[in-house]
Amino acid sequence: MYFTDRIEAGRRLAAQLHHLKGEDLVVVGLPRGGVVVAAQVAEALGAPLDVCLVRKLGVPFQPELAMGAIGEEGVRVINDKVVRATGVTDRALAAVEEHERGVLEQRARRYRGGREPARYEGRTVLVVDDGLATGSTALAACRIARARGASRIVLAIPVAPHDWAARIGGEADEGVCLDTPQPFYAIGEFYADFGQTSDEEVIACLEHNRAAHATSDAPPGAGGASPEHDSAPYDRAVRIPAAGAELDGRLTVPRGTPGVVLFAHGSGSSRKSPRNRFVATGLNRAGLGTLLFDLLTEAEAVNRDNVFDTALLARRLTRATEWLREQPGTQDMAFGYFGASTGAAAALWAAAEPGADIAAVVSRGGRPDLAGPRLPEVKAPTLLVVGGRDHVVLDLNRQAAARLSCEHQLAVVPGATHLFEEPGTLESVTELATDWFGRHLA
Repeated sequence: MYFTDRIEAGRRLAAQLHHLKGEDLVVVGLPRGGVVVAAQVAEALGAPLDVCLVRKLGVPFQPELAMGAIGEEGVRVINDKVVRATGVTDRALAAVEEHERGVLEQRARRYRGGREPARYEGRTVLVVDDGLATGSTALAACRIARARGASRIVLAIPVAPHDWAARIGGEADEGVCLDTPQPFYAIGEFYADFGQTSDEEVIACLEHNRAAHATSDAPPGAGGASPEHDSAPYDRAVRIPAAGAELDGRLTVPRGTPGVVLFAHGSGSSRKSPRNRFVATGLNRAGLGTLLFDLLTEAEAVNRDNVFDTALLARRLTRATEWLREQPGTQDMAFGYFGASTGAAAALWAAAEPGADIAAVVSRGGRPDLAGPRLPEVKAPTLLVVGGRDHVVLDLNRQAAARLSCEHQLAVVPGATHLFEEPGTLESVTELATDWFGRHLA
């Protein structure tokens, strides 16, 4: 069994865990990649998401091979078999452990921001990772959950060696694994995209789940998709009718917000893009509403021509805007567009439509050149945000800015590449977008 990426793995894993829905449950992901998988599971089960802080102790000359793991609550797991086979000395092991303990404490501060861990006592704790190799980190996570008083521990993973259950040794009360292929060399060989997950993506998953549960008691509007502007904050999954399709989305409307920002994701992405969710959460904290939705159905996205059809994507964005204007709680609000990569072209194209009445547009690492002749017709104030090291796209944005006749600004984030994966760069994007939308939507 192969997975496109961690998001798909999480969805497929969630489908095997529906028997846990309705329990007093907390889902915990192992950073960093496991949190992305866990976020999909938590959303499907309607459960809170936490991070279980563990660190692999890698063999000094072969860091990907785990000789053990450490975690919160003083948990320490050593794989004596690996230590003996690799000849790692006690001194070398202690040095690795000291370094990883420092990283563990740093990440605890970064991911939780001073908040306490979720309550485990008396609850079912669902431990999720993106895969299991030696089992050291999963074993450590289960022991942390037990130390914090979990009444039941379930370990869920997309892929593992055939003897994975023996490696856990009864530390989990239940185990769920989608595939146990033979031979098994590394987790990454079973993913088409196993790129490194950033701290920003982990934080985005945690913040998005926290925001959803903070507003989960809000009463839904008509059909579960129409918030009352003056009622409690609103956060719900929605379905947007389009020509011959229904588009899945998530609408978040903080109390008293002046407007809603609609997100147009880039090629190969979706409403669950961790980077867009990170920015959306920042906008929500600033009191702005957001609509994250799929521009294409899963069946449509298989055809790569659709993925790069700017006119089609712009029509979908326009339709979502029309739908939002029809909802009782948002019909009188201002609307903005946030476009990422190729989605930025769709945002600018849609904003150029006659009568679009869009208050502001923000492009992150966008391809505004794909909007072609529509650029001079854009009337909405437009902010183009580009990474300083994204040289080709930066040049394309400079050329596009010269063709805009509306109020516009080109903001360059120093040190950032196209995906804004470098520490602090996605925060800079969020600050720039929050300021731009805050001024123009209000």
